[in-house]
Amino acid sequence: MQELVLVTVKYRGGSETDQFSLSLSLSLSLCLSDTLQLQMDKFKTVLNIANKQTNLGFGLVALMTAGGEQIFSSVAFKCPCNELNFLYGMVFLLVPALALLLLGYILSKKMWRLLTGFWYNRAKKCACKNLIATFKAFLQISSMAFVAPSTWIAVALLHGNYYECAMTGTTINSYNQYVCKDKSDCAKNLHMFPCDKRNEEVLRIIRAQSQILGWLVISSIMLSSLLIICWARCNSPISYQQLKFWMEYAEEESALMDKYTDKHAKDLAERNLKSFFNQTVPENIITPSNKDWEKISSLYRFSTKDHYYSTLHRYVESNEDKTDEGIRMTSIRSNESTDNPAVLHFVDGGMVSI
Repeated sequence: MQELVLVTVKYRGGSETDQFSLSLSLSLSLCLSDTLQLQMDKFKTVLNIANKQTNLGFGLVALMTAGGEQIFSSVAFKCPCNELNFLYGMVFLLVPALALLLLGYILSKKMWRLLTGFWYNRAKKCACKNLIATFKAFLQISSMAFVAPSTWIAVALLHGNYYECAMTGTTINSYNQYVCKDKSDCAKNLHMFPCDKRNEEVLRIIRAQSQILGWLVISSIMLSSLLIICWARCNSPISYQQLKFWMEYAEEESALMDKYTDKHAKDLAERNLKSFFNQTVPENIITPSNKDWEKISSLYRFSTKDHYYSTLHRYVESNEDKTDEGIRMTSIRSNESTDNPAVLHFVDGGMVSI
């Protein structure tokens, strides 16, 4: 944390009280800035873990969403207890989930890797085979993006406040009669019940329905996830140990790619600045061409013929144009099946067998 410096500004006509107030304001501003930076660093760490699609990453995203829902429910949510109950409750239940879903797509590196240059290369990517691969990659991205919104909806239903407010404002007569039983004037004044705790029996019925729906959402998510994973693993073209090795390789390649990119960008920027300010001839720094970047940024489908583990691996092994520059050209091809199973991989890590 940076050191706080009290600054006293003297100006004509300024009193000591004004100087002290200015010093205190600057101190508080620096303190808040450091605190905000620390929190953003922690949030960035969580996002980096989540982007690797580890179980810990999913758990952290779900935990943060559940905590946020509890705080949001206790601080911001106040049922209006009028004809707006249904709309108000449903907005608080569904709109934050939609916002979290969109945020999940926005923060996904794989989403932007998939979309970058898509329109420019649409003739290439609109082929039937590539469209299927793109759709499967989008499903992979969606599996991560849906963690936060599904957690929000499940926790909100278990808590019951949003559902309780929404259903007391419904205009479905059969439902109102069901929760009210034989109580007189209950259906007519149902929208006032969240603000009047004397009708706790009716509210307990609505909260019970909400919690049942919450557990059904959780169980359906868990069951569908299990079925998808089992189906993907059963159709995997490689063994468990090789798949584990591939995942480790993908994580290492992603981490090293970030390091090498940062270092190369820093070296290139430093060279250009030195050349500009010193007015000297720039040093020779080799940077990959646009075509080279495009080759390692595309979707990669595992082939049992080649045994490459990423687009970068395939580029290094098969780039014949750089033979004279000393790049190793050893092939590791085998005589096994040449089928391309639907196993997708991104150079920044993360894969799925679909």
